[in-house]
Amino acid sequence: MQTNTSLAPPQPSLRPDLYLELSASFRGDIYLRGDPNFDKYAKTFNGDVKITSLAVICPSDVQGVSSVILFCRKHALSLSVKAGGYGTAGWAVCGDIIMDLIRFNQIEIEAPTASGGFTSIRDMPPSESKGKNKLGPLVTGRDWTGRHRRENVRQYACTLASQRMEDFLHPEGDTASGSRRPIGAISPDVPFPFTSRTVVPQASMNFPVSDVRSPAPGGKMDSIHPIPPIVSRGSCAPHLTRGISTVLPSPPSPPVPRPQSSSVIEADPFGYLEEGFGNEHLAVPSTSRLAQSIPNSLFASPTFLDSSQNILTYATPIYSHAFVTFGAGMRQKDIDQYSAANPLEALSLAGGRGAVPYHVPFAAHPVGSAVMLLGGFGFLGRLHGLSVDNLVEAEVVLADGRIVIASEKEHPDLWWALRGAGSAFGVVTRYKALAYPVPVVFAGNLIYRFHRATAPSLIKHFRDCVKGAPRELYANVLLTAGPTGQDSLVVVQMCYIGPKVKGKEFLQAISSWDGERCLLNEVDEKSFLHQQDSVAQALRGKAGNKWFIRSALISSLPDDIINKTVVQFAKTPVGCTWLFELAGGAITDTNGSCLPKSQRAAAFNVTALHQWDIEFEDPRCVRSADEWIFGTLASVTIGGPLPSVSVSPTNNSEAAVQLYYQFLGRCEPPSRVIACFGENWAKLTEVKKTYDPTNFFKNSLWPLNDKGELVEPYEHEPEHIRF
Repeated sequence: MQTNTSLAPPQPSLRPDLYLELSASFRGDIYLRGDPNFDKYAKTFNGDVKITSLAVICPSDVQGVSSVILFCRKHALSLSVKAGGYGTAGWAVCGDIIMDLIRFNQIEIEAPTASGGFTSIRDMPPSESKGKNKLGPLVTGRDWTGRHRRENVRQYACTLASQRMEDFLHPEGDTASGSRRPIGAISPDVPFPFTSRTVVPQASMNFPVSDVRSPAPGGKMDSIHPIPPIVSRGSCAPHLTRGISTVLPSPPSPPVPRPQSSSVIEADPFGYLEEGFGNEHLAVPSTSRLAQSIPNSLFASPTFLDSSQNILTYATPIYSHAFVTFGAGMRQKDIDQYSAANPLEALSLAGGRGAVPYHVPFAAHPVGSAVMLLGGFGFLGRLHGLSVDNLVEAEVVLADGRIVIASEKEHPDLWWALRGAGSAFGVVTRYKALAYPVPVVFAGNLIYRFHRATAPSLIKHFRDCVKGAPRELYANVLLTAGPTGQDSLVVVQMCYIGPKVKGKEFLQAISSWDGERCLLNEVDEKSFLHQQDSVAQALRGKAGNKWFIRSALISSLPDDIINKTVVQFAKTPVGCTWLFELAGGAITDTNGSCLPKSQRAAAFNVTALHQWDIEFEDPRCVRSADEWIFGTLASVTIGGPLPSVSVSPTNNSEAAVQLYYQFLGRCEPPSRVIACFGENWAKLTEVKKTYDPTNFFKNSLWPLNDKGELVEPYEHEPEHIRF
């Protein structure tokens, strides 16, 4: 039976008089519903968020952000703020007006002053500056969003952390260029996911044997004796990196012209997450005079970091830290690529000039800039703390339209609240964050077949090996789907911030487990930029899928919980991944944000990451996660999870979704949100009354209305798409 489309209700739109008033009040673009650009700018990673907004606004400067806020207040329109499209629960696109910060794409890196300080954002060139007063040689002239994202998005692929890992996960595909199936792509003959896991007899496994390495010599190690931490944070002894590629980089490409603000988005904004023909890694030209002064433009592209010519690990950093200032429209991957292409001066082993890249502690790819406000636990977290711990200054537009700088010295109460709950307090347009030298990491994956009989032993072995580990070591173990048609996997990921000579002891300890044959061991020295892609590569997340997340912080990982976890995971649908992530280290040091000390004391972060096809409904994808987090782990859970966000969640009739270090999921009861802030919740509500007394920024994680009453999730979260 055909549907009479003429009977469909008309799409809501912004009234012509309001459009004229708004367009005259700021510099930037307005895309009304019905405009081809509206859907593209409103698109989020989560495919199951129903968007009912009237318009998407793209201001070009901070004054424009203020004008949009005042316009919305004047006409009683709700505002949502988008900074990458990875926002938790779809709040970034659920307002009457969506404000996309994509035009805030400036980035700079600066060495610390003699006293260790930095140049305030207030004294730096404003948004849309033509660069006449740039503060140093390491300033980009490249457009990182706009036209760059539209025209080059298919070339801006997720750099593979490991080609061997990719070959392992897609063994049936032709490895010739252009024939590899995109990351996350599913065979057309295999619906994904729709059934429970099936146990594949070991004899029938077809994993590539050429990549198998034998366990380290010696007996089984139930625990390890960690070496002393590196004295200089982020420093690294000089050792040659064995690169993945021996191809020298191309010379720097010319700068990409700035976008015309009214141009049309011509490509999928999340296309860079897929790897395939035409999606090769795009070299990022260095704008560093230091890098360009080195013969043969060796540092003109991050691909040099993976070259056999790599001399970074021969260099000793001069500075213990640096500062990176970036706009809210910058994705974390953009920032990492910029950092890799713009190293700071170092001392070489031979006594000459060297260079070392400095990286901001972020969660792994892909995340947007809001990770600086809501947690941010990644490979550098145990050594340098969460992303929020490394935020030193922010340019913020408040609910009354005022533009302020928040720091430890200016508006300290706002600065305290921003670092953990920032999206509920204002619109941050620029960030200044600490960055640390990362010449090389010794990192990668150990992959084993998931088997109910042996998986508990492996997880217990992992737990014992990382007990008392130094801060330089990040590690996790995850249970996830295997290659198409094969059994599930247990993946151990480790990342030692330093060279192989210092990290190999931990690899030897972890790989000494002999309960199952190791199917792949690709741990090796690599650039930090490559390692940032490893989580995305292992999870094979796909933009447009439904996502569901549940997470918790736990105080310990006893044997009985491990045993129950394995039994439960064996019954989950194929698209489910369960993660145990080692916490502690520097995360426990800082208590100057609204994230409480009790949460920071957790031994592990645990997360259920579930994805399934947009048109498929399977309540088990939600029920299995809730049963594990709220049931099995209840006895060791500490308060609520970190509020971090990375990619948008989704929700169907019974489901809610999210991925990659996004710990507050959709449909979270208010009690879980409040538990994230523990003993700091009372103070947080007082700061909210000071800076946003009417709850203008309601399209956020904030669980209260303007009267201070609890709001259930369905009352302020976007609807789901129905099929």
